[in-house]
Amino acid sequence: MTTPSHQLPPILIGDHLALDFVNSLAAPAGKPIEWLGSGDDFVAWLEAARAIDAGIATRFAAETDPLGAFDAVAAQARNLRERLRGFVARHAGTALDETALEELHAVNHLLARDDCFLQIEARGESASEESNEAMPALRWRRERRWATPEALLLPIAEAIGDLVCEVDFRLVRRCENPACTLVFHDRTKSHARRWCSMAVCGNRAKAAAHRARHRRAHNG
Repeated sequence: MTTPSHQLPPILIGDHLALDFVNSLAAPAGKPIEWLGSGDDFVAWLEAARAIDAGIATRFAAETDPLGAFDAVAAQARNLRERLRGFVARHAGTALDETALEELHAVNHLLARDDCFLQIEARGESASEESNEAMPALRWRRERRWATPEALLLPIAEAIGDLVCEVDFRLVRRCENPACTLVFHDRTKSHARRWCSMAVCGNRAKAAAHRARHRRAHNG
């Protein structure tokens, strides 16, 4: 039995939305936590991971669900996550080749359902102020109609597409703590990241190494 997800905020250490999605089932304290246990959980996770904005989250959270449509979408999300978990486990640390496409039919099937369109909007002053550069006054904004609860799966499908098409899979790694299941994209300059978090597994490894040195020195 997993712990209700609302007791702990999502773990967002993957440096890529698709990898954070894999990490939406984890056991940071030894007991599995499921962040996608229900439709409400899934919407809350998407908002926390910035896959949807607060307005979309509020809209879906306010809708009634007499036929369990949102819970059904959460179940689809969990199934997609486990497919992706297996894909990452098989390919992390190696360069992808064209044969990997055979494992991604479910993602392409999801993407084929999308109902997106582009709109032109004013860029606003904040962007040019932050960059200290002259920027065009107008820009593209991508919109989605969010016609059904199943549309909530589409940002994840896009993120998976970005992961497999744009990320060097040699830099997709699992935390080196054998007891940890978390995965991440190593975006450090030296590509030497070993832990999901230095504050958690990294410090535990340092403490274990210190204890081992102390025992050797004491016994020697």
